[in-house]
Amino acid sequence: MTASVPAPRSPGRYVVSVVCLGNICRSPMADVVLQARVADAGLDDRVEVLSAGTGDWHAGDRMDRRAAALLTSEGYDASRHRAQQVLPDWLDQHDLVLAMDQENLRDLRALGALAGAGPQRLRLFRDFDPAGPGDVPDPYYGGDAGFRGVLDMVERTADALVAQLAAVVPD
Repeated sequence: MTASVPAPRSPGRYVVSVVCLGNICRSPMADVVLQARVADAGLDDRVEVLSAGTGDWHAGDRMDRRAAALLTSEGYDASRHRAQQVLPDWLDQHDLVLAMDQENLRDLRALGALAGAGPQRLRLFRDFDPAGPGDVPDPYYGGDAGFRGVLDMVERTADALVAQLAAVVPD
C-alpha cells in the first residue's frame, strides 16, 4: 500500500517539492512530469510543484542533457528547469517534500528547520509508488537505460500522487 498525502497547510493551495542531490536529473524529471500530470488533471491553479537539490554545485544549471532529451522525446517540456538548492526556510513553506533517496532524506532532516515538515510531510518520492517504496536510483553516471527506468518510476508515481492530490485539494 502506498502512502497518503497530508492535508494542505492552506485551503485551496498545495505545494509539492521533489529533491535529489544536484537537481539536474531525478528531481527535475519528477518536477516536469508531475507538473504535466497536475495540469492534465486541472489542478495547476491549486497545486504547485518545485524541485531542488541538497547540494549547490549545479545551482542555475539546466537539466542534464540526457534527462532533458528523454523528457522532450516523450512530449514533456524540460526547457524551463534551472537547478536550485533547497534551504531550510524553503522547506518550511511546502505541504509535501519528497526526497528521491534515503541519502537525500537524511540530508533534508539534517537541515534542522523542519518542524513543520514532520514524517507525514517529509517522505521518499517512491513512498507513493504503486509498485512499492524504495529509492529512485541516480542515473547520472550510467547510460540511457537508467534515465528510462527513472522516467518509468516517476510517471507511475506521479499518477498516484495526482490522484491523491485531487482528493485533498478540492475546487
